[in-house]
Amino acid sequence: MLTKLTLTEARAGLAARKFSARDLAKAHLDAIDRLNPKLNAYITVVPEQDVLTAADAADARYAAGTARPMEGLPVGVKDLFCTKGIKTTAASKILANFIPPYESTVTARLLDAGSLFVGKTNLDEFAMGSANITSAYGAVLNPWQRKGDEATALVPGGSSGGSAAAVAAGLALAATGTDTGGSIRQPAAFCGIVGLKPTYGRCSRWGTIAYASSLDQAGPMTRTVADAGLMLEAMAGFDEKDSTCSNRPVPAFAQAVGKSIKGLRVGIPAEYRAPGLSPEISAMWEQGIAWLRDAGCEIVDVSLPHTKYGLATYYIIAPAECSSNLARYDGIRFGERKDAATLDGIYEATRAAGFGEEVRSRILMGTYVLSAGYYDAYYLKAQKVRTLIKRDFVEAFEKVDVLLTPTAPSAAFAQGENMADPVQMYLNDIFTVPASMAGVPALSVPVGLDSKGLPLGLQIIGRHFDEETVLSVGGALEAAAGFAHTPTLHAEAGA
Repeated sequence: MLTKLTLTEARAGLAARKFSARDLAKAHLDAIDRLNPKLNAYITVVPEQDVLTAADAADARYAAGTARPMEGLPVGVKDLFCTKGIKTTAASKILANFIPPYESTVTARLLDAGSLFVGKTNLDEFAMGSANITSAYGAVLNPWQRKGDEATALVPGGSSGGSAAAVAAGLALAATGTDTGGSIRQPAAFCGIVGLKPTYGRCSRWGTIAYASSLDQAGPMTRTVADAGLMLEAMAGFDEKDSTCSNRPVPAFAQAVGKSIKGLRVGIPAEYRAPGLSPEISAMWEQGIAWLRDAGCEIVDVSLPHTKYGLATYYIIAPAECSSNLARYDGIRFGERKDAATLDGIYEATRAAGFGEEVRSRILMGTYVLSAGYYDAYYLKAQKVRTLIKRDFVEAFEKVDVLLTPTAPSAAFAQGENMADPVQMYLNDIFTVPASMAGVPALSVPVGLDSKGLPLGLQIIGRHFDEETVLSVGGALEAAAGFAHTPTLHAEAGA
């Protein structure tokens, strides 16, 4: 089935002319037509004729022997990346009719590599959330379902839940995501796919709608670790339009998968053995440790003492930056305007109507911690703690090559669960936030199922700009786990 292929398999099949790029594109568009009304993974679907015209051009390149690395491969794009001529909403009413006249650097590179964009995937509004339930366009449904409980709708994780659901359900071979505090890795774990947050600065942020500028990082969401490497090669690289983008060469990431990891030192941070950690996740973590030991790795206990402050620090810094970044959406400079008698009235009416509850809450939080009298007590102190968190990782990587942890503290939960308690919702990011605060690369790999038949992921964290080692270890973990990445679809079960 064409929609169940990996990027690598699809590229090989196209090169061997086993099927055409048009066949591949049509299969995915048909799957979107059939399943998206229930999954709600896409906000906008690219018109069929546009996709098929691009697919025909890809077939011509294969015939001429000039195919590019991602030639003819259907990709979903998180609706946070500006796409020229295609509506980009950030899942918010305030950008309901925004059609960018320019292309983000990441999506431009994917297009230059030959990717076929089939649609813009759903997300938590402005990437603020851990469950993909804050979108102005409705919640996304996780394609997985609990064993014996087909009636319960599960969240796909957030904020890149639409991308994760689309890849898991066969509505795209791969998708872009963005990760601020875990928004690639946590939904990847919930949906049983691979999600990679590269080092901060590895991919350009230009043309990506900002949430927290010092944390946001684009990355691939795929079915296999090798696919993540292939896609990152196309996405990464220096961009003079982004002052935070690193001017480092882009390695052949995909070739790192399959390399021997014998002799590597794998750190197990004591602080991630958090109280209340699910026994099933703890057991899966121990299994992952055993797999890496069997592959020839040395297991080393390490400490990241400031991890316990990571979540609190994140929820000061991220809302503060969000408060600043979202100030431009006022109905004058950007956004759908609501008219009123005064300028202040326009601002108030526009932002009240345009922003959802979670976004308004984070703006208020951020404005508070940046206000006179609180800046030093909260924001400045949080920045100092962030430096200590980063130092913990730097010191740990003097002893080990990578760290192995759980990705999330639970499997996917039901829509409606945890919503009454925002602190409980924020705890979904407890294992992913520290790597974001430190700016280091981190990869979530699906390794098994819990007792309810839902996927669980383990996280590999590496040194700054050492995605190759992260991918090598991830590939070994993936091979040992032998995880089957095809869920029993809610939408198919109900069709």
